[in-house]
Amino acid sequence: MQKAIYTTVGIDELLLHVQALKGVGARFVQMHAERNVDDGTYRLVYTFINVRAAQEHIAQDGSYAIENLVVEGIDQYQEIPSISSYYPAVFPFENEAHDLFGLAITDMQIDFKGFFYQVSTAEPMSVITPEVKAAREKAMKVRAAAEAKARKAAAEKAAAAAAAAGEGAAGAGGAAGAVVAQPAAAAGSDAQHDEAAAKAALKAAEMEAKLAAMDPEKAAKVRAALAAKAARDKQKKEA
Repeated sequence: MQKAIYTTVGIDELLLHVQALKGVGARFVQMHAERNVDDGTYRLVYTFINVRAAQEHIAQDGSYAIENLVVEGIDQYQEIPSISSYYPAVFPFENEAHDLFGLAITDMQIDFKGFFYQVSTAEPMSVITPEVKAAREKAMKVRAAAEAKARKAAAEKAAAAAAAAGEGAAGAGGAAGAVVAQPAAAAGSDAQHDEAAAKAALKAAEMEAKLAAMDPEKAAKVRAALAAKAARDKQKKEA
């Protein structure tokens, strides 16, 4: 029985994952591009099979796995590194993604410079209907409003924290005869801590707003990736 494994990776992580697959002897199967009609972003799916591992699994229980690397949320003009230095057979798929979707794939080993296909309309898979365009613009407005609301809430929270810190400093100044004032360096350190906390809160609020505007399935994948990254960072700090 065939199983499919999907791993979502960032553009900056793509070549590292491809290199790892090449290192274990995985073979390239195909690559395809998709367009998200809701927000106009693109998705690339790279498919591989580890033949040696598949043969071993088939011998054991009759099953094997197809491995897929998925790159989400690609802007049409965002540069995507070619994987052709590892898998030259990807060249027709990468040229297709460029010619039909207009994706900016860089450093292709075999680059047809936009002439892999002869089409009557440039980048035909990027053409959208007026209805889709209107829906996309509406979604973008909703997302922008959610992000603005999150930024405002974070700014208000930061202002409240700063005000509380100011009141605490004033109280300490009034009791200067009874207690020793904080050193200037320590006060500066507290201010830096409050500023860092405010920035972190703002960043978290903006991310939450973006996730709220995403497709639920896509948002769940992003949350899982963020949680995994946080766990790795925590392990590094504790090590």
